[in-house]
Amino acid sequence: MSERVMPGRTDGLITLGAADALWADVTADSAVPTVSGAFTCSPAHARAGYVLLGGHAVTTVRASGGQWRVPEVEVRRAAAELNAVGMDRQDLVRIGPFRGTSRQECNEETPLRWRQRIARELQQLGGPERAARRDDGRPHHLAGIDWRQLLVEQAPDGTQRTWWLPRAAVRLLDAAEHTERQWVRAERTRQASTAVTESPSRPRRARSAGGQQTAEPGGPTAALRPYNGELEGQLYSVLSRKPGTSRKVAGWACAVCHTAHAAVLDHCHEHGYVRAPVCQSCNTLERPDHLYGNDIRVANRYTRLFRTDADDWLRHWHRCPGCRARTTLPLPHLAGWTAHIACRSLRPTHRAPRGRTPCGILRVSWTGSQNTPRSCLLTVTVDCCPSGEHRVLARVPYREAAERFRTWLAETAPAVAAAAGPDRLDGLPAQSRPVIVDTSGGGLALF
Repeated sequence: MSERVMPGRTDGLITLGAADALWADVTADSAVPTVSGAFTCSPAHARAGYVLLGGHAVTTVRASGGQWRVPEVEVRRAAAELNAVGMDRQDLVRIGPFRGTSRQECNEETPLRWRQRIARELQQLGGPERAARRDDGRPHHLAGIDWRQLLVEQAPDGTQRTWWLPRAAVRLLDAAEHTERQWVRAERTRQASTAVTESPSRPRRARSAGGQQTAEPGGPTAALRPYNGELEGQLYSVLSRKPGTSRKVAGWACAVCHTAHAAVLDHCHEHGYVRAPVCQSCNTLERPDHLYGNDIRVANRYTRLFRTDADDWLRHWHRCPGCRARTTLPLPHLAGWTAHIACRSLRPTHRAPRGRTPCGILRVSWTGSQNTPRSCLLTVTVDCCPSGEHRVLARVPYREAAERFRTWLAETAPAVAAAAGPDRLDGLPAQSRPVIVDTSGGGLALF
């Protein structure tokens, strides 16, 4: 990373134009594409007191003559954090369009609202193709990230076009949104306390020798608080309506990845119980690709759910008392597991330049539900076969699939299996609950 002195530098502070040049220089080799207008082009706004760079907030200081400056050391720190981020451009997260708008996107304490900004810009420009051809010369970014270079458009059903971003970029933008929310809250608290009293015991923003402000305790640089099961056993329908729940959730670290700020309360849609607070990225990762109400596509994400990070995800799903007592998974997850794990040996392969590749795309559908296990049947199918074949690999009754899962769970995650079983009835409802249909997002029902 370059350490050269930037023009316009005074006592550790540099002008916004110099900061733009520095940001582009030190992030030139980053896996995450950046822009040179991170400090001077919308949605950056120096007068707000900060500028977002990835998940970092850089303080802005008004110098003599009314010119805004930023600390060079903070720009370099934000660049170092961004340069350390790895990115798999094949690991995608859908960001829209959805039928509805989540409450978090409408939160007035998060002016960034990056999902809403992307959706509005793409809809106004007529889609990603026209947006990419826009030649007005202005950089378009979010938190210093050039999202247009990362955007992927897909049409899985042949009609509706959907927008996707790499998971690493989604986590960065979610972190930026959380940082901004914490910053705004801290600033409002400071202003309110200053209006009431000027007591020196009240924590305030301190100024360093260079004149820049440092975030007060509880601000955007506060450490993530680990989740220790504080909400376990509570009903989502009750907890989600309590005032202040969203603010409480934002104070935790994601209970799955432990690296990002939690944003939503994940819950079991079969039993209605809260599992844990998770970040947007992990919440999206566990959602199956639904084609219809009882039909899912088994995407590459299942490799992480049931192999790479299986222990973490199994422990997370069994935070639901109902799933833990019955030693099973919600029906969409059990269907995905059956296709990806139990029927793996049945999937045909084709010759490829480097050996053999699995045939087509796995899809699993079911009749009935977990509430009628005797009549519930899972059907695993191969679609989009290169040779033009479409075949049914297996038909597995629900009870057989559940029994296979229990055996596999004991071998894969013994600690999770040991904590499950019919003798773990604490907090289990007397009657099973129906599947709760989630209509907040397009194609995400039954989960």
